[in-house]
Order: sequence, then C-alpha cells, then structure tokens
Amino acid sequence: MRRIVNANSSRPAASVIEGYRSLLSIFSPSCVVADCLERSGVLRSDIRPLFDARFTGVALTVRLYPGDLVDCLDALAVAQSGDVILVDAAGETETSIWGGLMAGLCQQKGVVGAVVDGAIRDTDEIKKLGFPIFSRAIVPRSTHSPFSKRMEPIEVNVPIQCGGALVSPGDIVLADEIGIVVVPQSQAQEVLARAQAQAAQEEATRQRIRQGKSVEELLAEFGRL
Repeated sequence: MRRIVNANSSRPAASVIEGYRSLLSIFSPSCVVADCLERSGVLRSDIRPLFDARFTGVALTVRLYPGDLVDCLDALAVAQSGDVILVDAAGETETSIWGGLMAGLCQQKGVVGAVVDGAIRDTDEIKKLGFPIFSRAIVPRSTHSPFSKRMEPIEVNVPIQCGGALVSPGDIVLADEIGIVVVPQSQAQEVLARAQAQAAQEEATRQRIRQGKSVEELLAEFGRL
C-alpha cells in the first residue's frame, strides 16, 4: 500500500511567521488576508471550528484515500512546533480520522491547530485540551486502523486539496472564528505586507467613523470601505 512521509524542509522565514502571528490581534484577520489574496485561498465555509479560536502557522499536509481512511499518526513523525496540520480526508463525513489522543499528541509537538476536510470525534476531550481544530463533520465511528493495524495508504507533506483550496507544505495557514485562508509560501511576505497595511487603514477608518465622518468622506480619503 502507498505510504509517503516527507519532512518539510521548506518553511517561510521566522520573521514572516511572526508577522502573521501579529495579525491574530486585529479584527477579522482571515478577511484581511483573503482581501490581500484577491479572494483566493479561502477554504469552504462548511469546514467549521469546534470552538472559536485563532491560529496561524506552517502547513503540514496529509492526504488520505477515500473508502480506505486510516489514522494520520504518521504526521507526528515530521511535525514541528508552529505547524498546522491539514488533512485531505476526501470530505468523508461518516468516518473520523482525528480524536482526542491525536490532539494531545499534537500539543506535545507544538502543533498550533488542525484543519480536517472530513470528520473528527472526541470533541469533549479536544475542547478540554483547548486544541483548535476545524472539520467538516463530527461522528463517533473511527477508522479501521485500531482494528486492522494498517496505517496506509497515506501521504504526508505533499500538495493536497483541502476545503476546495490547494495547499502545499510550507504554505501559511491563518484561521479565526470566521474561516480559514491559505497563503502560498511564495507570496507569504508580500501578502503579509499588504495585510499589515490594510489593517492599519481599516483602523484609521474606524477612527474616522467614531469622529462622525460620512461614507462619502471615507471613500474620498481611503478609496474603499
């Protein structure tokens, strides 16, 4: 059976990663980044958070195979502190590929969050751990791995499609209570600069609104709302 586990040697500069972390303190960071990507890189709206949380980090990708979903423990072999694990579970909603023990192991490795295009379970435990996770569904049925002992087919750190967006290892992932956006690594620095500028402009706009400025005055000064 197919089993590929790659180390992710290509990562954005530490200063870029820290810059995206700073965006978590602004209003609606996923919206700001989506604007700066000209609306691309946004995951489907039916992949929702288990609880409201914000995180950003480097994409560690997992591809599973429809009809033969297995546990994704192999991702832990290459996970690094600051990673976000994204799992392409083919959108299957009747078999969970992630539970409470996986969440605890991720925290041990410094993984900051996860996105599952599929189903998860053990949500009470995950909430108690405070591990941020998005998924398409919640269901008690596990994969066959605990019974079959089989951990393949699986591919780790390969390009995937997750929630309708293309994701490559090393991309930047930013998630908040509104949704998830993925920034290609090649654009990460440029998009960060644009996002910081837009956030500053939006804050200035808020100040003008508090001063009583009209829509016409705001458009004349800022060019957009």
